[in-house]
Amino acid sequence: MVITETKLKGAFVIELDQFKDARGFFARAWSDHEFVAAGLTATFVESNLAFNEKKSTLRGMHYQLPPYAQVKLVRCTRGRIYDVIIDLRRGSPTFKQWFAVDMSADNYRMLYVPEDFAHGYLTLEDKTEVFYQTSSYYAPDHGRGVRWNDPTFNISWPVDPLVMIDRDSEYEDFLF
Repeated sequence: MVITETKLKGAFVIELDQFKDARGFFARAWSDHEFVAAGLTATFVESNLAFNEKKSTLRGMHYQLPPYAQVKLVRCTRGRIYDVIIDLRRGSPTFKQWFAVDMSADNYRMLYVPEDFAHGYLTLEDKTEVFYQTSSYYAPDHGRGVRWNDPTFNISWPVDPLVMIDRDSEYEDFLF
């Protein structure tokens, strides 16, 4: 695995180190040894799968409060997404900054999302599937979010979402 830190400290794009031959390729998609060596959380307690029927479906921007704050390891396993994270760590030099990465079933990228980051994505193809692991259990009473188009963050989305749930469009402006 090739683990590369993004402009947001503690967030990483992970790419597979592919060993190719006539059959195709082989790559290690997970190694707790490599994660620990890179200083990353290597313990995940839940795995989740989200299927999105339509292109331009938005899910996010979500996070959980302590003691259920989550590290996430996200991968697009079918289709393509524009995956976005926002640093919500007060005192961080990148507080309120965002980062995005294009992930697809074809590029095999993963995104490591630290605790106290909002996370969401926009599908860029129909029938897109996203698989992610979390370091703590889903706790709905600790779930929070920020609006996808909040001017505080000024995220540059490739297209406007066409499908989203009311909750994701109705979060209040971020006031930190």
